[in-house]
Amino acid sequence: MEAHTGHPRRWQVLGVMVFSLLAVVLDNTILNVAIKTIADPVHGLGATQSELEWAMNSYTLVFAGLLFTFGVLGDRYGRKKMLMTGMVLFGLASLASAYAQDPMQLIGARALMGLGGAAIMPATLAIISNVFPIHERGKAIGIWAGGVGIAVAIGPITGGILLEHFWWGSVFLVNVPIVLISLALIGGLVPDSKDPNRAALDPVGVLLSIIGLVSLVYGIVKISDLGTVADASVLVPTLVGLAILAAFVWYESRIDHPAFDVRNFRNAGFSTAIAAVGLVFFSAMGVMFFLAFYWQIVRGYTPLQSGALVLPFAASQLIFAPQSAKMVQKYGARMVGTVAMLVITLALAAYALIDVNTPVWLILVLGFVQGAAMANIMPPATTAIMNALPREKAGVGSSMSNVVRQVGGTLGIAILGAALSASYRNGMEGKVTALPEQLRQVVTESISGAAGVAQQLGARGAAVMNAANDAFVSGIHWAALGSAVVALIGTLVVARWMPGKTTGQAPVAQEEVQKESAVV
Repeated sequence: MEAHTGHPRRWQVLGVMVFSLLAVVLDNTILNVAIKTIADPVHGLGATQSELEWAMNSYTLVFAGLLFTFGVLGDRYGRKKMLMTGMVLFGLASLASAYAQDPMQLIGARALMGLGGAAIMPATLAIISNVFPIHERGKAIGIWAGGVGIAVAIGPITGGILLEHFWWGSVFLVNVPIVLISLALIGGLVPDSKDPNRAALDPVGVLLSIIGLVSLVYGIVKISDLGTVADASVLVPTLVGLAILAAFVWYESRIDHPAFDVRNFRNAGFSTAIAAVGLVFFSAMGVMFFLAFYWQIVRGYTPLQSGALVLPFAASQLIFAPQSAKMVQKYGARMVGTVAMLVITLALAAYALIDVNTPVWLILVLGFVQGAAMANIMPPATTAIMNALPREKAGVGSSMSNVVRQVGGTLGIAILGAALSASYRNGMEGKVTALPEQLRQVVTESISGAAGVAQQLGARGAAVMNAANDAFVSGIHWAALGSAVVALIGTLVVARWMPGKTTGQAPVAQEEVQKESAVV
């Protein structure tokens, strides 16, 4: 590889990486649309609410817990090999999910999908960092991020179309052709790369990272299950996970061959970018997740229509993410990041103003603005993370970015979801006293339960649904304000610690030129 020009087919490689990532991102967004169908005892598996949650959580646990490990393995043994292994696992697990005969089989297959996804995600970004020279890396990562935004929008639309014409398993089966095409393209176009310095393995550090992350994420997802933070099944695994991760940091700082050099956190650009990624995903993913319920239950749109309503957000990602590198080059990472975070804060706070009858176009404009702002913070933050580490450690850098992204998003959905649920239950108190106790409990537990009861009651269900819609929208207001506060914290962090236009750029570039000539 030439030191200054990068790999000669780097733009084709970028296209393959974006396409390969499509299966992972597409699947997660499709599943949200298919939940109701999978729960149907006639057209689906008859899964209970708990089983549905674990069909999602089993993937999240394995995916988040092994992201770092697969990043380390990719750096050591080859990122192309790790990517192809992940694609094969993901494809086989998709087949198993599509033809699952009961909810437990689906939960197990989804866990295997998480294993494949954990191998795919860090490898794509690590390969991009290795085939592109540093002066083009920001643009490449911007295009990569734009591709993720497209997949987020395509998922619900694809899921809606498939569910209208085929059985529920088709939402998983669609991954198989993507995997097969990706494997052919990866094999023919993508160069392999790995760390040329084969340092001793760090099994203790890797094991600590797995146990710590799985325990932490398990505690977080239990928040969603229980709707509260104040429970031993939430607090114990969360605190244990944090303690183990603290032990991981302590151990990594004291050995001469760490899986991850924790001294990188002394780099202001790296630490600030990591914090920005986590805070953005915490604040944004919770609100975006609950908007799906708003569209389908409160506003009555079909899954396909709800998926189409995400298009403005995705379009802004596609338009602005590839241009983010130019913005950073012109104005500096601090200025661009601070303005982007401030716009995200205002956009999230604006969701506190929506109600049951808010014009749809206003919410779509809000989604477009939010997407444009995220497109100007996520690619620069990801680039800052990748540029702060040596190229031979690209897999570890990619893993750190994706771990924080996954944990932040999961935590946001859990915490904001608990706040929304508490607000919903409080709002429903005293509103459905005329119902039998069993039905009253279902109605006050969730808006999905209220919709089911209202449908059974026929004309009498209108009053129940009106009360549920008002209570749910009130809950969205609290969740939106909470997310805006978190985004505001991110704004202050970026404004205070993100390096400016020129700070630290020259030394990094000089060091990168030296490394590019040494890395295979």
